[in-house]
Amino acid sequence: MPDRLSISEWKSVGDRLAAIAVSSAWWLGDCLVYGQNRFRERYRRAIAETSLDYQTLRNYAWLARKFPVSRRRDSLSVQHHAEVARLPEAEQDMWLSQAAEFCWSRNELRRRLKGLPGDPDSTSLGEPASIRLEIAQHRRKLWEGAAQRADCSLSEWMLSVLDSAATGGAEVPSIG
Repeated sequence: MPDRLSISEWKSVGDRLAAIAVSSAWWLGDCLVYGQNRFRERYRRAIAETSLDYQTLRNYAWLARKFPVSRRRDSLSVQHHAEVARLPEAEQDMWLSQAAEFCWSRNELRRRLKGLPGDPDSTSLGEPASIRLEIAQHRRKLWEGAAQRADCSLSEWMLSVLDSAATGGAEVPSIG
């Protein structure tokens, strides 16, 4: 930084740095999504070059898929978008619009979302439950490979396959 900056110059530098910081998360996510079917080692390379961990990069890619550029709010952080990602698209847009209009922090948006369906802290019926499943190692490796090819976590892949089977989207062999 130069030795002498006016307050407006200093603020301008800060504003530009903040914009770059917010945009870089989206850019990393978009870059990983782009490389999904083109580059097998994309996460390993991104980890080495960014010093970010795998889960952070996966989250950026997941959010980039959930929010195409046309639905992103430039005045809101990636974290704002992550807060509403569990909601249906129309609700996401409504909450993001309100957060932008009223200049809510991510924490304020989170506070206002408390108690809605899908709230991780909610104890209402229909909330997520845990299921323990014991499987052979060869199955786990097979499923992990399928999840990796689909560019999602094993749990995301399993949920997708189970949802598809439950709604008639996949043929499920009978057992017995």
